[in-house]
Amino acid sequence: MDRNETCAAGQDSLPYMICLVHLLEEWLGLEHLEDYLSFANYLLWVFTPLIILILPYFTIFLLYLTIIFLHIYKRKNELKEAYAHNLWDGARKTVATAWDGHAAIWHGYEVHGLEKIPQEGPALIIFYHGAIPIDYYYFVAKVFTQKGRICRTVADHFLFKVPGFSLLLEVFGVLHGPREKCVEILKSGHLLAISPGGVREALFSDETYNIVWGDRKGFAQVAIDAEVPIIPMFTQNVREGFRSLGGTRLFRWLYEHFRFPFAPIYGGFPVKFRTYLGDPIPYDPKITAEELAEKVTSLQSKTKNQTNTDTHTHESVFFPSVNESVVFYASSQVCPA
Repeated sequence: MDRNETCAAGQDSLPYMICLVHLLEEWLGLEHLEDYLSFANYLLWVFTPLIILILPYFTIFLLYLTIIFLHIYKRKNELKEAYAHNLWDGARKTVATAWDGHAAIWHGYEVHGLEKIPQEGPALIIFYHGAIPIDYYYFVAKVFTQKGRICRTVADHFLFKVPGFSLLLEVFGVLHGPREKCVEILKSGHLLAISPGGVREALFSDETYNIVWGDRKGFAQVAIDAEVPIIPMFTQNVREGFRSLGGTRLFRWLYEHFRFPFAPIYGGFPVKFRTYLGDPIPYDPKITAEELAEKVTSLQSKTKNQTNTDTHTHESVFFPSVNESVVFYASSQVCPA
């Protein structure tokens, strides 16, 4: 006997209100709601690892979309190249605006201390390298849209071997050194950014944001030789957005032998990104490279510790009340304990 027949039998079988609830469930099609929710939960459990492994490559997809746009722009304006000194400014503005929009929508991106970036003149920016330095892409876009300045960048050699990246790197002034070239750029009055940890920090740092600089102090010597200030930079939550599986001995061995980032990266979580710029460390002719590097490391660690004790750490952009537990759940689907 189904629910309708039971209800039709009268109040002796079921109370009137229970019958009414059953009838409403059938009328609204909700009698199997629990089954539907269980199935939806099962689908979420199955597809979560796949989604968070694919999302990092969406960033690469965006980079290639940027490159395609630059190629189209180049062809469209090739006749003007001989006459225009700022051929790429329109392209840079378009690309920077698009990335700035993505930053605002997906990560609610904020920069605290942007006024510390000089309106003109050189400065060396030292930043922590996330698993994917998407926060730095956002920062470059913000500096260009807000201050109209290009922030040149020192990148790893492997990046120049990625198919199709050469135009992107050229347009945004990315270089791989050497030290003399970095000094020359700064003495010419440009902004320059270096991540001393580089790819090694991207792969082998973790959710504790440990700084993986080793004894690298070349950046300090560059600042001394160019006689420019150093501005430390750190982005809160960048490791909650994207994480690396590079902590295993195998991936470390592969990187040290082949100098290529084989370690898988997962994430793409819509967590809040806040970039903090520290007070500029002025040029001091009496300081050594070792002392300056130690000073920058200490200040970077201090900034990291201060920002990671913020009560808003790990909050979601779309659901501010959903915090670190969401990231932990998704991470556990990829890396079960």
